[in-house]
Amino acid sequence: MRAIWKGALTFGLVNVPVKVYSATEDHDVPLHQVHSTDGGRIRYQRICEIDGEVVPYSDIDRAYDDGEKTVVLTKDDLASLPSERSREIDVVEFVPSEQVDLLTLDKAYYLEPDSASPKAYVLLRKTLEQTDRTAIVRFSLRQKTRLAALRVRGDVLVLQTLLWADEVREAAFPSLDEPVRISAKELELSASLVESFASDFDPSDFADEYQEELRTLIDAKLEKGDALDTTETFGDRDEEESGGEVIDLMAALRASVERSRAAREGSAGTASASSGGDQAGGKATASGSGTAKKTPAKKAPAKAPAKKDAAAKDAAKKPAAKKKTAKAS
Repeated sequence: MRAIWKGALTFGLVNVPVKVYSATEDHDVPLHQVHSTDGGRIRYQRICEIDGEVVPYSDIDRAYDDGEKTVVLTKDDLASLPSERSREIDVVEFVPSEQVDLLTLDKAYYLEPDSASPKAYVLLRKTLEQTDRTAIVRFSLRQKTRLAALRVRGDVLVLQTLLWADEVREAAFPSLDEPVRISAKELELSASLVESFASDFDPSDFADEYQEELRTLIDAKLEKGDALDTTETFGDRDEEESGGEVIDLMAALRASVERSRAAREGSAGTASASSGGDQAGGKATASGSGTAKKTPAKKAPAKAPAKKDAAAKDAAKKPAAKKKTAKAS
């Protein structure tokens, strides 16, 4: 596991350096959207409503709109907030464990001691165990102030974020206000039914049947040959997804082949071969690297493979937004 945060647990004058790890993970089969008619990938783009351009994630800031005015908050603005700069998990109080409502429990994190000696960490763990108390703590993580319950799980301290009081909806159902008469016999039979299902809970006894059936379905389709070549589901242009560039490998390879072919033809020294090399270089730039600028292929008789690598890197680095200009020209 990789630590997502480092800080220190503090209560009174006690300081316990810790590393924070996400305690859970998603086991769902990853699925993406495709066009039902041809299986082509469906991608989402971040489009600026003013200029219509695709905006890279690095150029995106946050903003608040009150209906009339919009306040833009830059990354520096958010990072300047005092609570965001804090690296402390402050213990607010120690409460009886049964007072923590399970409905308010949210994301769970493991805490690992981050010091030469884990003595303070172990001391806090043993204290929570012996007193049967849960520590209520407050800290900042990912631009949010969070309330959390600090408890013990085996030999590890677990930090479980809590929903704020105003995030839990009130359960107001008029039907429950009506008086209902339950007889002693009905209650006895109901308790008997509960007893027939009584057991000790072991999470490993259960499995996500839907995900298992989904994997079986996917394997059956693969075995039947009911599948597409993944490269056929990608378009010709580069896309940006989750803040990073998605490289169109096919376009980069085509550009590399055309550039290498142009270099070989240029090395022949004839005028016709040189002209053909320039045209091939222009096509590779337009369809592979997605840029409006056409650069004639240079002669490099001794290092064609190196140019193939350079062309592939060029194709991966050029932004997709300019591709339409290249094709129009």
